[in-house]
Amino acid sequence: MPLQLKADSYPSLSCVDALDQFTSNTAQEWLVASVYAGHCFEFQARAVSIDAIGVRTLALSHRIRDGVRQQVVQHLDGPSVSVERRSIAGHLAWFPSSDADPLSPEAWADHVAEHYDIELKDQTRVAERDAVELRFSPSDSQRYHHAWWVDQATGLLLKHVLSDAQGRVLETFQITQLHSPSAYKGDVRGDIGREVLRVKDSRVLDQSWQATWLPEGFVEQPVEPGLQSNQRVYSDGLAAVSVFVSPVSQSMLQEGVHRIGVSTAAVSLIDAGDQTWQLIGIGELPAELLQRIVQSVQFE
Repeated sequence: MPLQLKADSYPSLSCVDALDQFTSNTAQEWLVASVYAGHCFEFQARAVSIDAIGVRTLALSHRIRDGVRQQVVQHLDGPSVSVERRSIAGHLAWFPSSDADPLSPEAWADHVAEHYDIELKDQTRVAERDAVELRFSPSDSQRYHHAWWVDQATGLLLKHVLSDAQGRVLETFQITQLHSPSAYKGDVRGDIGREVLRVKDSRVLDQSWQATWLPEGFVEQPVEPGLQSNQRVYSDGLAAVSVFVSPVSQSMLQEGVHRIGVSTAAVSLIDAGDQTWQLIGIGELPAELLQRIVQSVQFE
């Protein structure tokens, strides 16, 4: 079954303590700072996204209310589209570590450093703000390359460029205006957030399943409340893959690889018992890796 978190074992991030001690000199310290910033700052922003689909301008909003992060993205071009995502503030990725709590920003930064060569570049400016540049090169030369520009004053991610092994840019996301970010006062995990973690989704698959092959460094992530019960998420710290399993219906997708903007979707079918299942993997990975993950799924 998917990994579950116990509410009382989930650490609480103190935004006040983290921001009071905000000093970053090394690449990994900047990574840790970016995690705290993403959970501890409220802000409004304008941004631009460029990929194979085209250029889109966006309005962003990030707030924290009663232990819940409210992230809203509004598309400012074409049809009016607004996407809202709510998640538990402080819900962190899980990575095994010998030196840090596996649910801590430090464990995540250590894991990224194990599987990507990280280069801290000279200071620069993005959206009229002083920033530092981080370049991530995967150790296996198969996954995509990442480049981050992190705001020096807050640790917020201002720009992200995704490129393939040949250096071709696949996607660029950049904040163009960051409006008065303000630090949230207090711990981002409260009684409400912990209570949400106690709620279990009653919808379960008839059979348990698991991906039996993952690229080196990919780790299954705990199920966040609200995710579909037939979904599992795997991550190496920078890239993430979501795998969905559902009984075959008349509306099933065609087997093979499909492009969804910068992401790839791999679709496969598997027979388990008297049921045929449709497997869908979506992530920002080269198609051959994504297909191998999906085709490795086995039912118990």
